[in-house]
Order: sequence, then structure tokens, then C-alpha cells
Amino acid sequence: MEQNLPHDHGHVDASVLANIPDSKDFQAVAGVFKQLSDGNRIRIFWLLCHCEECVINIAALVEMSSPAVSHHLKQLRSGGLITSRREGKEVYYKAADNKQAKLLHRFIEQIVEIACPAD
Repeated sequence: MEQNLPHDHGHVDASVLANIPDSKDFQAVAGVFKQLSDGNRIRIFWLLCHCEECVINIAALVEMSSPAVSHHLKQLRSGGLITSRREGKEVYYKAADNKQAKLLHRFIEQIVEIACPAD
């Protein structure tokens, strides 16, 4: 479908105009950025990219209360950025093995200019 702009300045490639995704296509991206709206959440996510931990240990490592950490973990899990597994009474969390989590991990490290510890 050809798009006619009210003011055609000749600056936009016709193939771009013909292939503009719908707003709903960007909702997944918006969801990931919503997860990034809190520095503590990003810090917890980064930590979980490098280790698998329980809430109590995460709370100690990031110097937060367990309820606050649990809240952030819930947000990250609902966004598909982390996964959990139960072992007895303990629940362990780690970064999800998906495209979004891997891209976010690299993005965080580039923005903050930190390097991954040796895995």
C-alpha cells in the first residue's frame, strides 16, 4: 500500500513507509523498557546473568530487603527476563536463556561500560 504524506519532502525511503509496523508490534519492546525503569531491577537482572541465586542471597548482594527483591523478581519474571526453579523449599533465579535477556545483558554492560566476570 502506497502512503501519501501530507508534506512529501523526499527524505523517507518508500520501502520504509510501506513497512511501518503497527503499534502493537512494539509493545514487546515497550514491555522490556518498562522492566528497565528501576536501577535496582537492572542491577538484580545483571547479577542473575552471572549466577543463579535465591531471594535471600540476592537481597544480601544488592543490599535490599527480601520483599523488595521479591517484587523486582516478580516484575522481571513476568517480563520473561528471568526464570526460576524450585529445589526443596528454596527457589533459585537466573537470567532467561532468550534473545531479549541476552540483548539486554549486552546493552547494560555497554551502557555501564562494565565487563562480564569470567563464567
